[in-house]
Amino acid sequence: MSATSPPSPEGMLARPPDAAGAVTAETAGAAPPIVAPNVMDLVRSLVSVIVIALFILTFIVQPFRIPSKSMERTLLVGDFLLVNKAAYAPPGHWKWLLPYHTIQRGDIVVFHFPPDPPEHVVKRVIGLPGDHVHLEDGRAWVNGQPLRESYAVFEPAYPDNFRDSFPTRLYTDPGVDSQWWMEMRREVREGDLVVPPGQYFVLGDNRNFSRDSRYWGFVPRDHIVGRPLVIYFSLRPKSANQSAGLPDDRLGQKNDPLDSMEDFARWNRFLRVIR
Repeated sequence: MSATSPPSPEGMLARPPDAAGAVTAETAGAAPPIVAPNVMDLVRSLVSVIVIALFILTFIVQPFRIPSKSMERTLLVGDFLLVNKAAYAPPGHWKWLLPYHTIQRGDIVVFHFPPDPPEHVVKRVIGLPGDHVHLEDGRAWVNGQPLRESYAVFEPAYPDNFRDSFPTRLYTDPGVDSQWWMEMRREVREGDLVVPPGQYFVLGDNRNFSRDSRYWGFVPRDHIVGRPLVIYFSLRPKSANQSAGLPDDRLGQKNDPLDSMEDFARWNRFLRVIR
């Protein structure tokens, strides 16, 4: 008794029956053919991945690396950050998907450096528009009240009245921008620096080793790029006095590759949320 070939589903490759219309044994027992991916399909998939990655890097997150110790101990030299660029954006139609925030006192922000806008800098917001700000012994006072600055670090440093008792009418630090010095004097009221509308006063957490708003001025609102979200990796920088030893036959205690990997990075900072 002969069997006719069942109709093949649309779009599937099928082997035609023999001349008598019967399905051969070879066809009946064979596995379905494996179709190799088309080159154009691979190209389209790759382009889609690139477009999605560019969209994310352009509008949502952007990676940065910390090069200086001005934000220690919050951010260390060698930390790699992902910055949420949508955090302070106008909510628009995407507010149901992405959490938007207004800039708050105490926020860590990434912004275009006012003296050199192509460069990016990270600091902590201390003064909002309209705030009255001054520093006593390096500690910030806002609107007549001292801030609770559990994040602030005061490493030993040379005395500097301009840095520690800001604002002041005298300065000798060559790092102070002269144009900012003239602007600052116009914004001082009864010993406080008044933050203008649309501007922000920022400081580094490592208060004695930070070039911040004390030295170059306010940060305009449209210069703020976003908010650091997470440390996704952290390299351990080499010590300045660390040098390679001379080759010899002495046995060492740190030849284990695992020790080298431990010294290579700060693994305890992997995927640490930034606050």
